[in-house]
Amino acid sequence: MDKVTTILLAEDEPALGLIIKESLETRNFKVLPCDNGETAFDVFQKESPELLVLDVMMPKKDGFTLAKEIRAINDSTPIIFLTAKSQTQDVVEGFTIGGNDYLKKPFSMEELIVRINNLLDRTKLQKTSAILQLGHYNFNFPKQLLQYKNEAAVQLTHREAHLLFHLIKNKNQVLDRSLILNKLWGNDDFFSARSMDVFITKLRKKLNLDENIQIINIRGFGYKLIC
Repeated sequence: MDKVTTILLAEDEPALGLIIKESLETRNFKVLPCDNGETAFDVFQKESPELLVLDVMMPKKDGFTLAKEIRAINDSTPIIFLTAKSQTQDVVEGFTIGGNDYLKKPFSMEELIVRINNLLDRTKLQKTSAILQLGHYNFNFPKQLLQYKNEAAVQLTHREAHLLFHLIKNKNQVLDRSLILNKLWGNDDFFSARSMDVFITKLRKKLNLDENIQIINIRGFGYKLIC
């Protein structure tokens, strides 16, 4: 019998929350519904769900605040934001504070389920992959740690770790922009592309101690990690 995956759903719209809960339960997910951020945080601590679906606009505690508090004690459980916001800065903020994906309302249940399964697959990959060598850096993918020589290791976010993993696996080759956007962000729209640019900039800074490592932009195609 397949293991049932537990998902925490924080959504304050009763009708939408019920639709999401019932749709996920038909796919063998166990859903823990919450209608505000405070309750969701308590449930997260008690139940340790394997994935979080958080509405951004909620009473008592919004989704971004909730995610920040969760990331302060847990940096690995995947988070999907549900948002009616479409401003670039809002999307980028969601990824920056530790979100792994987002869906703009209205959305289809099939798209949500595909994104959930993609995140769960990536989390499983993260737990099984070995430590990777990159120049003078050691990259512990399972623990999302990047260490330069004997310096203290730097903690990467979930998305930074997966992006670096794919860059290393395609080292000295062009990593197709659309391919990686669809794989890690779920689509290749403008907001996702802007978000990926932000994460590439962060990785460049964290790799700048080794002058032989570069992440270059191949205009119109993607990125190349040179080492």
